[in-house]
Amino acid sequence: MNAEVLCIGTEILLGDIVNTNGAYLARQLATLGIDVYHQSVVGDNSQRLLDSLKLALSRADIVITTGGLGPTYDDVTKKAVADYFGLHLEPHEPSVRKIEAFYQRRGVPMTPNNLLQAQVPAGATVFFNEAGFAPGFAVEQGGKTVIMLPGPPNELYPMFEKQVAPFLEKYTGATIRSRTIHVFGMGESLVENTLRDLMTSSVNPTVAPYAKSGEVQVRVSAKAESADAAFALIDPTVERIRNMLGDVVYGVDVGSLQAAVVALLREKKLTVAVAESCTGGKVAAAITDIPGASDVFGCGVCAYSNDIKQKLLNVSAKTLADHGAVSAETAREMAAGVRALSGADIGISITGIAGPGGGSAEKPVGLVWFGVNCAAFQETSKQLFSRGHKDERGMIRNLATLYALDLIRRASLRL
Repeated sequence: MNAEVLCIGTEILLGDIVNTNGAYLARQLATLGIDVYHQSVVGDNSQRLLDSLKLALSRADIVITTGGLGPTYDDVTKKAVADYFGLHLEPHEPSVRKIEAFYQRRGVPMTPNNLLQAQVPAGATVFFNEAGFAPGFAVEQGGKTVIMLPGPPNELYPMFEKQVAPFLEKYTGATIRSRTIHVFGMGESLVENTLRDLMTSSVNPTVAPYAKSGEVQVRVSAKAESADAAFALIDPTVERIRNMLGDVVYGVDVGSLQAAVVALLREKKLTVAVAESCTGGKVAAAITDIPGASDVFGCGVCAYSNDIKQKLLNVSAKTLADHGAVSAETAREMAAGVRALSGADIGISITGIAGPGGGSAEKPVGLVWFGVNCAAFQETSKQLFSRGHKDERGMIRNLATLYALDLIRRASLRL
């Protein structure tokens, strides 16, 4: 059983957007045990779309398309597929009701073309769009299957995982399930070296590391006759990997570092406050992106100037004069100051040089000092995040944000 991914959109061909859908679907299909031998991109043109579809169906059992299901004139995908299979389009009533209710709630008129999104080929298996309007669908005919999905990732991803993946399991004769181990503070090469014997000896489940932005993820996947049986194979391996990697593992299937941090703080009934200089509020933003953060987040102070560091965080003028804003001493006083200001259980500080200017031989671009202040302990640490690139300000700030989040996690585990 093999599949081809056909992504539709002139904006992809022009490079206006990056085709993340193709990579996502390839990973998901591999997890399901379905081979992908080709991927294609075609613009919003009916004839070229039909040509691409015919080619894909000539060499694949399943073709999955993304995009082209919207209400505008250039959304030609579903009409082209319906014509190819000789099917007429008909309204999917649950989607029609959702669209009509949306405009009624807003109190604005709905143009008729919006209902084009709710049309699907007659007899198709429909995948309801929880996050948008245009449903996805699958057409099965003559031993071939075409699955059409919306283009926006926030619509495509949940639709695939909740509805399309279970639909595809009938083609594999089994179910494949995975767990993802999240690692921060150990590079991909060291993770792979640590797990190499396990990775090479494991067949079912399989073990594979993936480098992500600022972290590593290890995916453990198993194939079995049921989800429960697959997880029974997976879970002992996950526990073994956690023991092998140690405290750099911040969670399993937790989504993100900030989500894991908020969950841990809530579990332990702790609060945190942050004082940020070079990260400019990114740590506070990451925490408050997570629902329920108000239970654990005291306050955030974005203190770029020395004057604000003194007035709000009680950093002494002598400390700044003797050691500078980017120093262990300043980080220590910032953490203590924000904790005193907020009354939080944990105070975290970040002060550094994100560049591209401001660095020196003693304090180069990428140097960041961190402070942690709790009733039980106070610590400082430093990191050098520069990789020597010409423009790495964003990378330095992002890595500093992740490191600060991990410090919160580690502090919480000690309280």
